[in-house]
Amino acid sequence: MKKQLLSAVMLCTLGVVGCGDDEKQPTPTPVDPNQKATNQMEGKTFVMEGDNIPSHPNGYSENQNLGGFTQCYNRVTLTAASGNFTVISHMGTLRDAPTAGSIGTCDNAVKTQEQAPLSTLTYRIENAKEDLSCFDVTFNYPAGFTQEGRASLSADGKTLKMELFVSQQAIGHRCADGAVGSSTVTFRGQPFTGNAVQTYIAQ
Repeated sequence: MKKQLLSAVMLCTLGVVGCGDDEKQPTPTPVDPNQKATNQMEGKTFVMEGDNIPSHPNGYSENQNLGGFTQCYNRVTLTAASGNFTVISHMGTLRDAPTAGSIGTCDNAVKTQEQAPLSTLTYRIENAKEDLSCFDVTFNYPAGFTQEGRASLSADGKTLKMELFVSQQAIGHRCADGAVGSSTVTFRGQPFTGNAVQTYIAQ
């Protein structure tokens, strides 16, 4: 018995067989949370429609006639591919608001037109939590249009929520201020009481 034990010790010492800690696998390098968020969205198409459309996309009431910037939507498709985001917006029907600035009723169910695809020039994902329950997003589009705010991604990567505002029109809209949808936002100098959380479902 003693000879068998001695033989085993010698084999371990000489490295002929794996023993104890020698069998441990190297620890994988952790992925930066910002890159993790990017990786989980890349190659996916997300759709917002129905009850997932907020009352105040980009901070503006969907019921107000804002001319070419009216926020009444029927469906929005967001695709992440090749390091860019592309948005295709299908507009809803704004009823009883015939003049600029007037207030009517947005009918999300009735589509009026499809806007041309809009692709980001650049974007940033910052300050992501490890579980992606919140991360800051900034999307820069042509003609100087920028959206900024905070977002979250579900554990299965299928539900993306983004609370977005037009650049430089809001404060208190980043993860440092609170979770997505928190009552921390001041919009155009006034406490924001609407809902700007856009909810997208991966297809």
